Amino acid sequence: MARKSATPNRAFKVADQIQRDLTELIARELKDPRVGMVTIQAVEVTPDYAHAKVFFSLLQGDPAQTQEGLNQAAGFLRAGLFKRLHIHTVPTLHFVFDRTSERAADMNALIAQAVASRSKNED
Repeated sequence: MARKSATPNRAFKVADQIQRDLTELIARELKDPRVGMVTIQAVEVTPDYAHAKVFFSLLQGDPAQTQEGLNQAAGFLRAGLFKRLHIHTVPTLHFVFDRTSERAADMNALIAQAVASRSKNED
């Protein structure tokens, strides 16, 4: 019987740990004024652990400036991860603004608008 590979499960665990550690590092140690209230939504790690795509969202501020600040601080954050993670290769970080919450708010507004216009038509 063939043995199942544990790689996908391990990659998920590594990505989850990176997400938790990055959240703490950004909140406590990153002093860049461009980076405000950032929420790390998800982390995707390549199979060889060389790169990690980090999806973030904002409560307020400019997404482009925040992304620039995070990408410039990626080396500093990677060094912080190196001290915390116990893996051979700490991935290079690439930050991407996650528009999921914006899209959800837009969809909710469209639904509310449709419901309001439908109830208007019924009256």
